[in-house]
Amino acid sequence: MKGTHLGEFEELILLTVALLNEEAYGVAIQKEIRKKAGRSVAISAIHSALNRLDSKGFVESAFGEATPERGGKRKRIFKVTAFGIKSLEQAKELRESYWTEIPQLSMEGM
Repeated sequence: MKGTHLGEFEELILLTVALLNEEAYGVAIQKEIRKKAGRSVAISAIHSALNRLDSKGFVESAFGEATPERGGKRKRIFKVTAFGIKSLEQAKELRESYWTEIPQLSMEGM
């Protein structure tokens, strides 16, 4: 697939979609990122990232049922695809390989 690199922000979005499972829609993703990562992210940035992830094959989406609290609007619910899960696993393995190779810093003499 062309353009399947997973950037840091896209990885954060993808992890959040996986975490939220059946409740992964724009505003819920925004709230979870604020809660877990302490980052304030514009909803438009989240939607842009979700669209990129969708075009790369990392997520897929479907519209949920209309809800009274949204004035009858249907939420677009996202879920991670098998390809998205594989990409997250590869990103985790890469990060862990770096972390395990970082030499331990000595606290002696400080």
